[in-house]
Amino acid sequence: MSVQVAVAAPAVELKELGGPMDKAAGPPCEPVGAPGAGHGVAAAACPVPGAERDAAPAPSAERPPGSGCPGLSAAAGLSSAAAKAPQASAMKRSDPHHPQHRHRDGGGDSGGAAAEALVSPDGTVTEAPRTVKKIQFADQKQEFNKRPSKIGRRSLSRSISQSSTDSYSSAASYTDSSDDETSPRDKQQKNSKGSSDFCVKNIKQAEFGRREIEIAEQEMPALMALRKRAQGEKPLAGAKIVGCTHITAQTAVLMETLGALGAQCRWAACNIYSTLNEVAAALAESGFPVFAWKGESEDDFWWCIDRCVNVEGWQPNMILDDGGDLTHWIYKKYPNMFKKIKGIVEESVTGVHRLYQLSKAGKLCVPAMNVNDSVTKQKFDNLYCCRESILDGLKRTTDMMFGGKQVVVCGYGEVGKGCCAALKAMGSIVYVTEIDPICALQACMDGFRLVKLNEVIRQVDIVITCTGNKNVVTREHLDRMKNSCIVCNMGHSNTEIDVASLRTPELTWERVRSQVDHVIWPDGKRIVLLAEGRLLNLSCSTVPTFVLSITATTQALALIELYNAPEGRYKQDVYLLPKKMDEYVASLHLPTFDAHLTELTDEQAKYLGLNKNGPFKPNYYRY
Repeated sequence: MSVQVAVAAPAVELKELGGPMDKAAGPPCEPVGAPGAGHGVAAAACPVPGAERDAAPAPSAERPPGSGCPGLSAAAGLSSAAAKAPQASAMKRSDPHHPQHRHRDGGGDSGGAAAEALVSPDGTVTEAPRTVKKIQFADQKQEFNKRPSKIGRRSLSRSISQSSTDSYSSAASYTDSSDDETSPRDKQQKNSKGSSDFCVKNIKQAEFGRREIEIAEQEMPALMALRKRAQGEKPLAGAKIVGCTHITAQTAVLMETLGALGAQCRWAACNIYSTLNEVAAALAESGFPVFAWKGESEDDFWWCIDRCVNVEGWQPNMILDDGGDLTHWIYKKYPNMFKKIKGIVEESVTGVHRLYQLSKAGKLCVPAMNVNDSVTKQKFDNLYCCRESILDGLKRTTDMMFGGKQVVVCGYGEVGKGCCAALKAMGSIVYVTEIDPICALQACMDGFRLVKLNEVIRQVDIVITCTGNKNVVTREHLDRMKNSCIVCNMGHSNTEIDVASLRTPELTWERVRSQVDHVIWPDGKRIVLLAEGRLLNLSCSTVPTFVLSITATTQALALIELYNAPEGRYKQDVYLLPKKMDEYVASLHLPTFDAHLTELTDEQAKYLGLNKNGPFKPNYYRY
């Protein structure tokens, strides 16, 4: 597939924040024939959609341009200085069924209040009656997420994950255990408007979810500004967007922004562990058809996607995907829908690789925007987000100390760079594995030792995968790990660690806490597996809202561009977003820091051969 550059003017006009921006058409989106080399992974390593996934479908576990769009012209000159606010509160993750929390009957004063001495008026001392209050706990063997056994719902991919029957829900803070016993699919729920077109854990959690969304709004200035300024002209009026992303408070702000711009949305989760139940409830209460809850089974996962797509009287015309599972499902089950779909926006390494494979095979029948390789996604979401969230996820699940620990990070793309920087700063000894010599040289220049995984697997305390590839950590590696080694994944998909090979009779699985399992070998050795090999930060913790604001704004503008582009502007190919759009998204977030850009003089602009208002770097520039 050859690399081409589109020559048509983009559909959307961008203007500089706080001042006039060049109204001439910026560089159009350029189709790209292969993913960038910065990921440290081979595109061919990702399974072709419809091949392995048909045999064992598994959810992906590790979320513009120029002029002419009447809608975005209303967004010109956006300016907002969002006040910083605390990140959305993390869910309580204590497990009442853990052995340490069990009630133990015993003598002495441990069972109730201590006896008190009573003195009568005549001086006689007597002992007051002892009152014993026993704390009632649920049966320790009860499982939060265990669903009634229904063979029909267990048919898909049981060899890959037992996520439903083996997992506790760490985000069901506002739901009692009796409610958790019932699958959302078996409940009859309605929101306050009488609608039942949704499937969430508990619609009664909506109030709590709304509070989290309000906190997230304060850290997402660009989306809030876009919502305020562009909703008058409704640039997405008539758009019917079906989405499959992580359902968090940040995603909720994006969905409600798309709704304010005129779009109709239906949404499912791209990860069975990352959904915040109370946020999903808040969206359902607001009228969004949401089908997701934390701790879905594999069958639940595909059922939720199908409920979003297969709706009588509703035909999607835009796709917003994170991981490619939604796109794959439509290609597999409802290929005729692509006749009315105008485009796909994809934000993950895994999903982008799958799009390139479809394009290479001649099966990509609509234009697709590669948001993942835009500068504002790569350098902010992938790098800065993972630099902070890797420590958060490990701390919440293991309570470990990082100083002096030996860690191997597989992959030195932007995600790997962020993880390595954070761990190094905490005093860890960090090794890196990499297939790309350029990324490998960067790791060496940053002071990390480049190794093969086999060379250090016996000595490291933590193994982190960040490649987007498959079988990076195999059963052979797992067998050779030392006792208590922590194994986790920061890539989007759950294919990097061969978890399926651990589900054998000779190994024992022991639940420690939510999203934490001991896998015990016959000789007593055990490893600590986090989130069953799925995306650590969104499965076990949260991610910084401000960084997600940058990615979400890029996604929104990409949707606006594809939806409003004249027929024929974009071919059936994968396109990168233009530099001018990346610069525009960045400019919308600068007021938060009270940052002031330097402006070129006419003489300086002429000397550099640039327009004073950008773009300031060519598309081939490497940040």
